[in-house]
Amino acid sequence: MALTLSDFAQSLTVETAFSVLAVAKQLKTEGKDVVELEVGDSPFDSTASAKSTGIEAIQNNQSHYCASPGIPEFRKAAAEFVSREFNVDAKPENIVVGPGAKVFEQFFCEAFLNPGDGVLVFSPYFPTYLPNIERRGARMVLSDLKQANEFRPEIADIKKFLEEDPSPKAIFLNSPHNPTGGVIPEEDLKAIADLIRGKNIAVFSDEPYCHMVWQGKHHSILAQPGMMDQCVSAYTFSKSYSMSGWRLGFCVASEAVATSIGKMVNTTLSCTPPIVQLAGAAALNCDSVERDEVMLKFREKVLLLTNKLNAIEHFHALDPHATFYVFVNVAPVCNQLGITSHGLALYLLEGADDDFGIACLGGECFGEAGHGFLRFSCAEPNDRLEQAIDFIPEAISRTDRIASYLESHPAARLKAPYPAPE
Repeated sequence: MALTLSDFAQSLTVETAFSVLAVAKQLKTEGKDVVELEVGDSPFDSTASAKSTGIEAIQNNQSHYCASPGIPEFRKAAAEFVSREFNVDAKPENIVVGPGAKVFEQFFCEAFLNPGDGVLVFSPYFPTYLPNIERRGARMVLSDLKQANEFRPEIADIKKFLEEDPSPKAIFLNSPHNPTGGVIPEEDLKAIADLIRGKNIAVFSDEPYCHMVWQGKHHSILAQPGMMDQCVSAYTFSKSYSMSGWRLGFCVASEAVATSIGKMVNTTLSCTPPIVQLAGAAALNCDSVERDEVMLKFREKVLLLTNKLNAIEHFHALDPHATFYVFVNVAPVCNQLGITSHGLALYLLEGADDDFGIACLGGECFGEAGHGFLRFSCAEPNDRLEQAIDFIPEAISRTDRIASYLESHPAARLKAPYPAPE
């Protein structure tokens, strides 16, 4: 007989970008030319010191178990990094290493959430937040981000959550924000800190895009007085240092919380390979100039993509604030064609042309507040970005192909018009 999976296992959802990635890769193996703008990966090489130090670590046989929270060299480098760049008063004891930033969503939830607790999440949201919250039996409470407000969280919604939720326990912040590119300014972080300081409210501050701020600079809520005691901030090497395949990140928290998360690492992952940690420490200590040069190249890509998308009739994206995504409002086009935004994304990939396709994501992949948007990544050469966006007006003019796609993919039909852009 077949074993029955748990209710939790059956309820799991995955990051849609990787599902679309699989479709794109399959189409490419079949000979289709696909411009891949679906996954948030860097098209650039890992930084020089990371590569050379990783090779040296292999040659020096740095390939054995190590302490679960991280090797001393890495924890020291990470603490100095957040202190130097974000004015966070961190020491090595505040650092825990892990395979990227995503794993700290789970560890945060395990550290603070009990069944029934309320967790405020701003939508659109990164899709792995929900399963990690539900893993603990907690409740996700949504607050919508609005394009008209530059996708900034509403302070009034935080007050409402704290005052009206039956068991408020945690807030998820993501700035710079995936998928919208919104940024929480320092004055808003101060207001949030003032609201929760001294209360039994924990904050998960998700900061993978900390060096991809195109207007102003990145600020962490951890820099606000007293927030080290109430926050866990997560960072990754995937974006700033183009080290996605190395699987390296870290969190910053109070020493007590870091100790607890270190135990979670011990019971699940054992440790992050010291080879990878040494490479990461070298990147933090030596590669800031190379990193910043690459960030300028990302900014160029984002500007190119934004300007070309805004030149398409009824497409509307904000001037880029941060990240290497462009989150463009396409609700009028979807309403006109009778197709959902993710249906439009898949049509551009699968149905618009037999030989050419664009892989991007519908905004609903990030929650209902993303309906009517498309998210484009910039992880392709500039000429390929131009080729992709230049094809979109032609693709949406092929009404016979759209009708055929909707006939074979009825789930992509738009049941009710999207509201007009705010």
